[in-house]
Amino acid sequence: MIRIDKLRGAMAEKGITGKEMATIIGVTPKTFYEKMKKGVFGSDEIEKMVDSLDLEDPVSIFFVKE
Repeated sequence: MIRIDKLRGAMAEKGITGKEMATIIGVTPKTFYEKMKKGVFGSDEIEKMVDSLDLEDPVSIFFVKE
């Protein structure tokens, strides 16, 4: 399960919009928002987000147990 609220917060801290993040991970903005809604990203996409957001604790966002 992905903590979408924490992901959005990390993006806001870095000043990265959803459209910019979509470009970073290589999808369209529509696809990015659908993935956010479902809380499902591929491992390559997660790796790109972790790198671009310079996350120290990605587990608390991307690998949360329900």
